[in-house]
Amino acid sequence: MSDDSDEIILSELDDEELVGQMFDDLYDGLKEEIEEAVNILLERGWTPYDILTKALVGGMTIVGNDFRDGILFVPEVLMAANAMKGGMAILKPLLVETGAPRIGKMVIGTVKGDIHDIGKNLVAMMMEGAGFEVVDLGINNAVESYLGALESEQPDILGMSALLTTTMPYMKVVIDTLKEKGIRDDYIVLVGGAPLNEEFGRAIGADAYCRDAAVAVETAKEFVLRKHNQMAAQA
Repeated sequence: MSDDSDEIILSELDDEELVGQMFDDLYDGLKEEIEEAVNILLERGWTPYDILTKALVGGMTIVGNDFRDGILFVPEVLMAANAMKGGMAILKPLLVETGAPRIGKMVIGTVKGDIHDIGKNLVAMMMEGAGFEVVDLGINNAVESYLGALESEQPDILGMSALLTTTMPYMKVVIDTLKEKGIRDDYIVLVGGAPLNEEFGRAIGADAYCRDAAVAVETAKEFVLRKHNQMAAQA
C-alpha cells in the first residue's frame, strides 16, 4: 500500500488528520507508513514524546482494546506491534536525548523450562507502546537470571510468563526466592500465560495475574501509579 500517491497524501494531511491516519495504519500493521508519518511529525516540530503518546500509544490503545474485546487476534496485534516498533526505532534515541518521562520500567521473561514467547513478546511490545521501558530476558529463565536483571535494571515491575502447566510452579520458586532475600516488596510482580488464572496468581504470591497484553498494560499502569503515590506520601 505504500505507493507514491499514499506518500504524497500522508505529507499533505494536517497534523490531526495525520495522527488519525497513523491510528488506522497501526491497526493495519503498516510499518513503512508509520515510519514515514513519524518522520513527517518530527519535521513539523513535534516532540518525540508527543509523537509517542499522542500518535503511537493512542493507536496501540485502540489495538489493545480491540484485542481484549476479541475483535482483533494475536497475528493482527503482532503486526500492529511490529509497525509501532518501526516508529519507536526512530523515536527511541531522540527520547533518550530529551530525557522524556517514562511511566515505569519492566523486566519480563518466560520462566525456566518454557520456550514459548509469543504472549510475552506481545506484552513487552504493548508495554513499550504504553510508555514503559522494557527489558526482555527472553525464554527459559532460571531464578538467577531474574535476580541478576532486577539488580542491574532496578525495574518497577517483574513480569513472568509460562505456557506449560509443568513450568507454572517455577513462578513460585522465583517469588519465594525474592521473599527469602527480603526484596519481594521492592517489585510489582505480574504473571501471565494461557494455563494461569487469578487463583493461581494469588496462591503463588504475585501482585496480579494478567490474562492478556491489554490487561497487563492496564494493571501495570495502575500499580505503578499506586506505587508512585505511596512514595510521594512517604516523602
